[in-house]
Amino acid sequence: MWIAFTLLGGVVLGLGPATVAAYSVARRHARGESIHWGDFWSVYRREFVRASLLILPVAVLATVLIGNYLYFIVQGPGSGALRIATFTALLVLAAVGAYIGPLYAHYELPLWGYIPKASLLSLTRPASTVLLLCVLWAIVYVTMTAPFLAPLISIGSWIYVNTWLCLRFFEENEARLHSKGNQ
Repeated sequence: MWIAFTLLGGVVLGLGPATVAAYSVARRHARGESIHWGDFWSVYRREFVRASLLILPVAVLATVLIGNYLYFIVQGPGSGALRIATFTALLVLAAVGAYIGPLYAHYELPLWGYIPKASLLSLTRPASTVLLLCVLWAIVYVTMTAPFLAPLISIGSWIYVNTWLCLRFFEENEARLHSKGNQ
């Protein structure tokens, strides 16, 4: 459904709401709630503008960084430092981006609050962040090995596993913060 609805929005305008709808449905499924086909469409329509404003800047930044990284690879050894810096920026973006969808589906924050909160989580919870990046890398590796999996299961697998893990991380974080508040 993510692919179909991304295409429905002309890719650029469909990416944000399709991503948010997929994370919202995955969250409901991970919590054992019933889901229906219409749930995806309902979230997609309701969150169209807001989700686009959140996801598009991240997607544009990722596209620019990937383009730069590929450019620096072609330039050869002379651009090694720039290639490493770009790869590091991509890694940081992936770490922050891994939290944005689940945060959006789970918490009601002002639109401008999701990226700082995702950044804070990625920095203050390094073990969780490394686990998310390892899962992402495993799915990317399998997809690169068998590209036909991308439209079939890779995107959905990432969204579901990412949501499931982040919900556990959020619960753990809230319990830790609650216990600190009671001391």
